[in-house]
Amino acid sequence: MNVITSFNAKRRERQIKYERKLLKELSIQSLKKSVQEYFGSERIEGGLWLQQGVEEGCYDVAIEAFLLGGQYSRFGHYGESIEQAKKRCENEIRHLTDTLYNFWLYWKFGDQGFIQESIYYSCERFVDIWWMEGFTKGEQRRKLRLH
Repeated sequence: MNVITSFNAKRRERQIKYERKLLKELSIQSLKKSVQEYFGSERIEGGLWLQQGVEEGCYDVAIEAFLLGGQYSRFGHYGESIEQAKKRCENEIRHLTDTLYNFWLYWKFGDQGFIQESIYYSCERFVDIWWMEGFTKGEQRRKLRLH
């Protein structure tokens, strides 16, 4: 007798398998370097422990953006431009940007409006860079038929 599996369970299994393969392309050094590049000038009051916690939050969002870009690279493989693929996941990118921005606001700022705006733009660029990185890595994997 055959085992009956649902379509959603099989799809989720394939997605996890693809994400694991894609994450092999991601280096921790590049994550650390990009966090320092975009948020290195921001100082957190509270010591080293708190600074490491904020960095880990940035790593989480970068990984999510990377995987999102890799997931949407399938459309680039089928001939869509990067802008069209990015427009497809505009809501998810905005959600990641807002999540990172709210995370920074929670740990860093009070009512400093001009600093909040610069942090938002930094968060936006940070998520965009990692989405693009995931998109290009995913597209390369598909071209080499490693997906």
